[in-house]
Amino acid sequence: MTSLDNIRFVLVGTTHPGNIGAAARAMKTMGLKNLHLVSPKIYPSAEATARASGADDILHQATVHDSLQSALADCHYAFGLSARLRHLPVPVINPREAVEQLEKFDDDTQIAIVFGREHSGLSNEELDCCQFLVNIPANPDYSSLNLAAAVQVVAYELRMSFKPEIDFGRIGEQREAITAEDLSHLYDHFERSLTTIGFLDPDNPRYLMRRIRRLFNRADLDRNEVQIMHGILRAAETKARNNNE
Repeated sequence: MTSLDNIRFVLVGTTHPGNIGAAARAMKTMGLKNLHLVSPKIYPSAEATARASGADDILHQATVHDSLQSALADCHYAFGLSARLRHLPVPVINPREAVEQLEKFDDDTQIAIVFGREHSGLSNEELDCCQFLVNIPANPDYSSLNLAAAVQVVAYELRMSFKPEIDFGRIGEQREAITAEDLSHLYDHFERSLTTIGFLDPDNPRYLMRRIRRLFNRADLDRNEVQIMHGILRAAETKARNNNE
């Protein structure tokens, strides 16, 4: 299976520099870095850099070609993106199927994913340079997809195939598991606190504590969350005692 480093995204004849920057951003968020540009109308551009939003390195490393043949010269396979299905002797697959095809290639296989112009896509002659035609399934009544959005769709499918795991360290603190003893202490505290504030009648508890146990069993609390609940209960107890003095 080839690596992400061996996959290049080729943008052909891009007319709006902002789309180049947005495409670079889409690539970087998914761990792709090889951007090739074929005869862009305006490049380099401050607007491309602005739309890249931190993916400046992708733009800085981008290679500019004067022809698609040059961009594909050292590639083994090319996948051409097209919104229009054409009567061509080329296999038509969706992005997920394209990635499944990539998974069959050897580690050192060089791959190009080719995107056409914003308004007209790839010409038939350019598609002739590709072994596969990729079509992103969309609403048949409105199938037009922004260039950068199409790049994001394909980049995401590649990411899910090559490195689908989520980096939990980037989205919050590490969850620390709790034990049955921790939950038992919490339930005892709930019973004392609810009695203190007058919500629970110890002579007629009915099923209140059982329901509270079921509630927190479903909640899958971590240690920090258990400590928060203890803090809330202590504050409620203090408030109740002060009101009774």
